[in-house]
Amino acid sequence: MTTPVLRLTNVSKQFTLHHQGMTLPVLQNVSFEVAAGECVVLDGTSGMGKSTLLKLIYSNYRVSAGSIHYAQAGHAPLELTTASPRVLIDVRRHHIGYVSQFLRVIPRISTLDLVAEPLLAELGHDEHALKQARELAGLWLTRLRIPERLWSLAPATFSGGEQQRVNIARSMIKPRSLLLLDEPTASLDALNTQTVVTLIQEAIAAGAAAVGIFHDQAVGNQLATRRLDMTNFRSITCAAQ
Repeated sequence: MTTPVLRLTNVSKQFTLHHQGMTLPVLQNVSFEVAAGECVVLDGTSGMGKSTLLKLIYSNYRVSAGSIHYAQAGHAPLELTTASPRVLIDVRRHHIGYVSQFLRVIPRISTLDLVAEPLLAELGHDEHALKQARELAGLWLTRLRIPERLWSLAPATFSGGEQQRVNIARSMIKPRSLLLLDEPTASLDALNTQTVVTLIQEAIAAGAAAVGIFHDQAVGNQLATRRLDMTNFRSITCAAQ
């Protein structure tokens, strides 16, 4: 039996509101698996904890209870909830991609080098490796319709849609076994939305597992192999400390 790329078991999250003396349960007993080649789409209205769940998987947030196992091909599953910061950084750098609508701009770094940078961890930092990485970055930027005249510029002054497409190129240029997709097509026009959908479909067809949030139902319909109703895991009860 094939080991799933991702397995969540009874994952719960609550936030402590120290100034108000209470805890706020957000998610309770989330359990599901994702195999290579699958895309699980999280359904539910705003406030259901969808983005929180992605942050728990990426370990931006720590779980309040439960376990999250990530399995690299040929390796024993890794418990992300107890992994050390060093291990988490390595896993993010090489294996788990977080694709969102927001670009964390690095001042004074060109768009081309920003997109190329994730490849250098594998290729090295010599002149030949940098040339290879820049060539591939250029192909991604071209496919995502970022004009070549902008490649030498830092993306801080780009439009929101341009920054979003730069972020997608940077997040997806390196193949990952697990993709976390947090509204990657938000605010994109129809043509660029379809390009991003195609890129995600290609990654899934190549063996990536994906968990995604898409408020655009048409996008979710194109990508979902399964859906998860987040209302099943939502609690609105606040408890005083």
